[in-house]
Amino acid sequence: MKEIFSNHTRRHFIKQSTLASLALISLSSFNFKTRKPILKEGLVLQPDPNGYLDLPEGFSYKIISKSGTLMSDGLLVPGRPDGMGTFLDKIGNTIIVCNHEISPNKLEHSPYGSQNERLSQVDSEMLYDSGMGVNPGLGGTTTLIYDEANGVVTNQYMSLAGTYNNCAGGITPWGSWITCEEDVTRADGENILQDHGYVFEVPMDAEGLVVPSPIKSMGRFHHEAVAVDPISGCVYLTEDRHDGLFYRFVPNEKENLHAGGQLQVLSVRDRYKLDTRNWDGIKVQKNQALEVYWMDIDDVESPKDDLRYRGFEAGASRFARGEGIWMGKRELFFACTNGGPQNFGQIFRYKCSPYEGTEKEITNPPILDLYAESNDKTVLHMCDNLTVAPWGDLLLCEDNDSLNHIRGIDKKGEIYTFACNRVNSSELTGIVFSPSGKTLFVNVQENGETVAITGPWEKLAG
Repeated sequence: MKEIFSNHTRRHFIKQSTLASLALISLSSFNFKTRKPILKEGLVLQPDPNGYLDLPEGFSYKIISKSGTLMSDGLLVPGRPDGMGTFLDKIGNTIIVCNHEISPNKLEHSPYGSQNERLSQVDSEMLYDSGMGVNPGLGGTTTLIYDEANGVVTNQYMSLAGTYNNCAGGITPWGSWITCEEDVTRADGENILQDHGYVFEVPMDAEGLVVPSPIKSMGRFHHEAVAVDPISGCVYLTEDRHDGLFYRFVPNEKENLHAGGQLQVLSVRDRYKLDTRNWDGIKVQKNQALEVYWMDIDDVESPKDDLRYRGFEAGASRFARGEGIWMGKRELFFACTNGGPQNFGQIFRYKCSPYEGTEKEITNPPILDLYAESNDKTVLHMCDNLTVAPWGDLLLCEDNDSLNHIRGIDKKGEIYTFACNRVNSSELTGIVFSPSGKTLFVNVQENGETVAITGPWEKLAG
């Protein structure tokens, strides 16, 4: 059964990767600078009478999870939901693994109660950082079992506990969620027992808390998101820093990240220390093909949080707050939230080499290009989480501390607005479709709510 289940997961992963590639092709002709969001027929946003989420006519939302409510394991739904991944279980339910971006002092978002009074219900060995029972890590992941046919959550529980600020992550072809700590707090031997800044793996079918085992060879830094190439097994990682790098992890064993591997940083050939941010003059032109080579980096668990400094000084390229990432068919794209001359955001594409991650890569190197750069915040204002729809459109969440939307880019390269957060200025996070493609899940982070959106998706697919 496990092998059948794994094959099913791989097929779904490859299908989604192919759709991502279609979206990337459509993006190549798009110019954020000169085009305004279009009003697609039938997709004019309708004011929500509840003042929560404006959607096009025919679409509706349902809040399926809310922080502070009781879960089936006796803990409370943690606050600040962030990145999410979806999977299909063997009886047809949707499994959602959801990150929670919580620091240990934010007790109002704690899964253990406002005074951590429920902490005693958890075996301390299952907490990555118990904080001596005084200052436990409050981040981690929850797993939701969602009956899509009836639109209800049938089970919800903590699946990783004791970590800090789990921001984004990514799904793997072998049926797991890689969750990332956007935090580099050091252990102090008193109330902080572990160094933070690592990634962890949560199997999609975990029925409770997993043993919190950091994959340390994937580096210690302000992790944001990951994407996995199912062919080479390489893993790509973004770094949410204004002067961050773009990383690649070449595993020793494909589909076994815990077996170790080599962490590398991206550099552009003949462009030593390239600053892709375009803050101080245009250094990277849109659609300019840049030949990539990867440099090994050592001391990946450095207590100094200096990978980005050492990598840049060695010649690596610099990016502005790398965030959401999505894998296509031998290519991926990722968002840089405040890149560009106006700090309104960029999207880059990385095209894999046919020999990705091998010594022959130098004969046919990977290519990086700037696919989009927003110079108008009414078009796109600081893109963050992103996903690819079943029909090939790219959907992006904004994170600008003001008016946040879900924007879409169709196969003609036209941008449209799919949703608008009206309840507050919270970013929308974790955008992802169910495996069936019938439901779009997204979080209103500061409300601590996960929303399921359904409707006539064919209007967007036409």
